[in-house]
Amino acid sequence: MAKHNLHQTFHEIIEQHKGLLFKVARTYCGNEEDRQDLIQEIRIQIWKSLPKYDANFAMTTWLYRISINVAISFYRKNSIRRQYAIAETLPPVIDPLPNDLQEKFNLLEKFIAELNEMDKALIMLYLEDKSYLEISEIMGISVSYVGTKMGRIKEKLKKRFLNHKEN
Repeated sequence: MAKHNLHQTFHEIIEQHKGLLFKVARTYCGNEEDRQDLIQEIRIQIWKSLPKYDANFAMTTWLYRISINVAISFYRKNSIRRQYAIAETLPPVIDPLPNDLQEKFNLLEKFIAELNEMDKALIMLYLEDKSYLEISEIMGISVSYVGTKMGRIKEKLKKRFLNHKEN
């Protein structure tokens, strides 16, 4: 691929899929500064990987795989710093919800943020309406493992909601 075409392709990919990058960054980073740093890291990795892109994979599958792998590395690298950071409430990215739904949505975000990096990736993809097959391709794991992990994650989140109601 010619260098000019590579630049153009890269910019088109980033523009078309910036929402995907933001969703991954939002899942792994609690504040705007970290989100922007992570998005930049993801862009760099996409740029480096673009010449090796295999068109046999869907573009979104390829982008999710890169984005999640970079996010997990970023998350691990910054975990010590994050342990001492004060938890902050994330601003909603959707239209305001009725108060009771907004409270549930905020709790769900909080509970997802408490998951380990692999479980965060799985639930994020699930909430994006990805099939177990698509999730397995993105994450590089078997479909049956996705099903098992999703069952456990859903159960964990359900227990967190039930425990929260009791308190």
